[in-house]
Amino acid sequence: MDTVILISQIIMGLALVLTFVRVVRGPSLPDRVVALELFSTTVVGLVGVYAIQSGVASFLDAAIVIALMGFLAAIGFARFLERGGPRDD
Repeated sequence: MDTVILISQIIMGLALVLTFVRVVRGPSLPDRVVALELFSTTVVGLVGVYAIQSGVASFLDAAIVIALMGFLAAIGFARFLERGGPRDD
């Protein structure tokens, strides 16, 4: 089980790095918003894997909070773009 957790953490860490590159280099603001949503989803996955590794269920509460914050941020960006915010596409 330790090997599976380590492999999961490595893959999710690599996904975080690649997602951060997309946030920085994204060709347009909507692409960056999608990348931020993916970033928060990946962080939730990492927290979940760490909760399994450590056996502390309180980390799942933190994962839920991070997921809700990511969702609200995506909604906020979507409303901003819908109301005619600056776009780079």
